[in-house]
Amino acid sequence: MEPVKLNFDQALDFIKEGEFNKQQDLAREKLKLLHEKTGPGNNFLGWLNLPSSINDKQIQEIVSAANELRNKADVIVIIGIGGSYLGAKAVIEALDHNFGQLLQTGKDPLILFAGQNLSQDYLADLLEVIDDKNYGIVVISKSGTTTEPALAFRILKNHLESKVGRKKTGERIIAITDREKGALKQLANEEGYKTFVIPDDIGGRYSVLTPVGLLPAALAGIRIDKLVEGAGDMEKITGKEISQGNNPAVQYAIIRNLLYQQGRKIEILVNYTPRLHFFAEWWKQLFGESEGKEAKGIYPASVDFTTDLHSLGQYIQEGERMLFETVISVTNPVKQLYIPYDETNLDKLNYLAGKSLDEVNKMAELGTMLAHVNGGVPNIHLEIPFLNEFYLGQLIYFFEKACAISGYLLGVNPFNQPGVEAYKKNMFALLGKPGFEEESERIRNKLKT
Repeated sequence: MEPVKLNFDQALDFIKEGEFNKQQDLAREKLKLLHEKTGPGNNFLGWLNLPSSINDKQIQEIVSAANELRNKADVIVIIGIGGSYLGAKAVIEALDHNFGQLLQTGKDPLILFAGQNLSQDYLADLLEVIDDKNYGIVVISKSGTTTEPALAFRILKNHLESKVGRKKTGERIIAITDREKGALKQLANEEGYKTFVIPDDIGGRYSVLTPVGLLPAALAGIRIDKLVEGAGDMEKITGKEISQGNNPAVQYAIIRNLLYQQGRKIEILVNYTPRLHFFAEWWKQLFGESEGKEAKGIYPASVDFTTDLHSLGQYIQEGERMLFETVISVTNPVKQLYIPYDETNLDKLNYLAGKSLDEVNKMAELGTMLAHVNGGVPNIHLEIPFLNEFYLGQLIYFFEKACAISGYLLGVNPFNQPGVEAYKKNMFALLGKPGFEEESERIRNKLKT
């Protein structure tokens, strides 16, 4: 099968001649650091050879657990936040029918999400929706104490127990958590929940190819073996023995860092199919948490075209020139839809009669790229033949590998996220959590002034 195609010719025009070649030696060093596991954050590199290390038995264990829960529930609520939510959501949304929730046939359960926010209205609405439904829960948390998912799980577990009793509730919950420790692991042992492990050496934003992402995908009826196969293919394509000129992850990492050095502080991930919306959300966490530290990093943003051309298109075309775009293009649509001829032609669209809607979309894509480049916006182009499990797996691993190399080129540890704790300390202090009394007093004094 064809790999993801990377074209950055329309970005190279914005780089000084020879700069790309100069960066190749440095990138080679960073790739070596990554594979020899001697760089910063080397204790979180379990994802690096993960696709090739997953065996058929592990896949089957996940599929069997998914099928068992699917047989017990018409609705399954996935509880998680950050990497424990976005990867699963990205895969399911990318590979599902655009209106899948309205086409429930009984074959696949309805997949809903909780624990990704603290909105009272959201969770109350969710409880209303599932109150008369036969539902199960997958709770994803390494510690079991992260505020958002822990609160959602407490409320949903209590609701389910009131419906079916404690014993049956235990049969309808799967916990994905630490191998040995933590509040969720302890509860799972006490209540007899089926469990899967979040590996110690894989951070949340790199965990989509672990049970964190694979189990929810399997619950949605997705071929996770093909997802892993595609990722394994990209693992080979971006391996340490691949020359820099043929390694797309290295090339992407180089070009985006060179653009950053020239003042391009924002990268916009562009798609032309709505099913990739949440893939972009996953991508934003991957790069935002990996690179945004030490007052450095490219700000990751995203747009859904052509929709956002009618809102953000004006700024991208003529606003401040501090951004660049990475466009994901899908060559072949899943379905075909042709534009009919109309006798009256009041809309003046008969010149398009007989063409597929996808052809129109592709010309909008090409026209937009040309316009943006002419307007001073560098464009990187990623093309996949189909939006299916195999090629989505390729994209996932491609971005994971490129993000790690890019972070090293930037000079940061791409595997930690110290900044995410700052808001939590303030929130805990304001809520009166034990152990935060001193911080609480400091905040209250500050608020008084």
